[in-house]
Amino acid sequence: MKIAVFPGSFDPITLGHQNIVERALPLFGKIVVAIGQNSSKKYHFSIDQRVDFIEKTFHNNQKIEVVTYTGLTIDFCKKIGSNYILRGIRNIADYTYENSIAQMNKSMDNDIETIFMSTIPELSAINSTIVRDIIINGGDASQFVPVIIKDQLI
Repeated sequence: MKIAVFPGSFDPITLGHQNIVERALPLFGKIVVAIGQNSSKKYHFSIDQRVDFIEKTFHNNQKIEVVTYTGLTIDFCKKIGSNYILRGIRNIADYTYENSIAQMNKSMDNDIETIFMSTIPELSAINSTIVRDIIINGGDASQFVPVIIKDQLI
């Protein structure tokens, strides 16, 4: 079975993340949404909240699993037997950044491929940092996050 790892901090998950996962489903037998934990990074939502948001977003799909991990994504892929890293690309800046990481990962393990999926145009401006800033400052971010979790982001 082809397993893809979709790594990120998902602080919080956005409609862009949801769209990438849903569009990638036909390509893989399983998609592992992997929440990376970085002790030097400050998160707005707890790891448990982020897991809950993602599980609720994909509650009706048995092909999606939500896990947390620490360390290198490539090591996590090896641990779970995945040969694919799934990444969403919104713009050329994303591509440049993600391509550098993909090349380094390829140097470390030639068997793991990074698959880039372009964000659909209407979601390309959405990113977790901006959504988080809207939430922190009391704005309404409901139009940028999955419907099932929008009332929990206050």
